[in-house]
Amino acid sequence: MGALIFDFDGVIADSEAIANTVLAETVTKLGHSTTLDEALTRYSGRRWDEAVAEIEAAIGRPLPSDFSGQLKLATLDRFRTDLKEVSGATDFIRRFGHVPRCIASSSSIDRLQLCLSLLALEAEFGSHVFSADMVARGKPHPDIFLFAASKLGVRPNQCLVIEDSAGGIRAAVAAGMTVVGLCAASHIREGHDLKLRDAGAVHLAHSWSDVERFALRFFNG
Repeated sequence: MGALIFDFDGVIADSEAIANTVLAETVTKLGHSTTLDEALTRYSGRRWDEAVAEIEAAIGRPLPSDFSGQLKLATLDRFRTDLKEVSGATDFIRRFGHVPRCIASSSSIDRLQLCLSLLALEAEFGSHVFSADMVARGKPHPDIFLFAASKLGVRPNQCLVIEDSAGGIRAAVAAGMTVVGLCAASHIREGHDLKLRDAGAVHLAHSWSDVERFALRFFNG
């Protein structure tokens, strides 16, 4: 039958715009005026150490030692009030409830568990929620996807991955999986679909209905 592997932020949870808004507000308070679009351009999709270096260069001094921890707390607080699903995600997940599935995300387990609870999706994935913290290398390396396939007991070439980032798509392609690039969340900007295509997405979807049509062909073909 194969399996569905979901990235989380920007795929199931419409969280990227929220997280980057909080980041922009935080950097602005440090003295470097930053908009949401600027935060998305400068920091989104990068390794956190690279983003930190970029912020420090922008503000002209080292960040406070508790910067990352305080930013995480502020982001989780904003999720508690503002987080919504990417429109259509829950319907898709339940429609394909017969297909083995999991989450394979770069986010921490505590963040994933909170967001799944807020979206009332904990029961849909159970223990099949995997973080890059569980493997040696994060995306764009294939480790998290290979780990997920092994936990689901399926071969990589039987997996359909839903991703919204170029790094995640490169990771899934490196794992030997088929990847749909989803451009449906509120952080998506013009030209993002082309980046996903260049990264190796075999199909670009602008809604979960688009994903559904491709998934039906993948699992029934």
